[in-house]
Amino acid sequence: MVATLIAIALYLVLPQQLLIARYVLPALECLLLIPLIAINPKRLTRQTKTFRVLSLTLVGVIAVSNLVALAILIHELLYAGVKDGRSLLVAALQVWLTNIIVFGLAYWELDRGGPVSRTQAPRSALPLADFRFSQDENDDAVQEVADGASATSDWVPTLMDYLYVSTTNSTAFSPTDTMPLSIRAKAMMGIQSISALLTSLLVIARAVSILH
Repeated sequence: MVATLIAIALYLVLPQQLLIARYVLPALECLLLIPLIAINPKRLTRQTKTFRVLSLTLVGVIAVSNLVALAILIHELLYAGVKDGRSLLVAALQVWLTNIIVFGLAYWELDRGGPVSRTQAPRSALPLADFRFSQDENDDAVQEVADGASATSDWVPTLMDYLYVSTTNSTAFSPTDTMPLSIRAKAMMGIQSISALLTSLLVIARAVSILH
């Protein structure tokens, strides 16, 4: 909930020319968030088909709106003759941060059936993994490392693990210690890497040149 609200807030404070509908999309995202909180008010322990559809729709709406904002930002750079480098830098940072949050949420929602399945279902009943974390292969390491491995401690990834994956993918433009396994995971990481690359190299570089 906190990560979603931060993403919504970052969208709201973007410059007006980068927004599709300043209040319509955030209002829609809040409306999607309300029933999700109602179904699981404290901890994620219940998952219904409606919950799954709403949660994936919410992440999709935030992702699409942020990618559209990035496209408009690049268009403004190339064709609108933007002269305010400082506001451009701030907007690029907002888009980049939202990119990290929304893809972290997407990985968290999809991997191994979602957050509820990962914590409530036995490992034998989980769908195929989208990501391979280092904990998934540390069971034959030294004892103090093996004690935290998935096979020995029943470790499962949390939202922070997926946000870390999203952060490293947005900075290195490639996987680091966590490898994508499924086609959809590779596709999402590819889209995230390209959007982060455009933000970092094209938008921020142009903004810095304007400042000079």
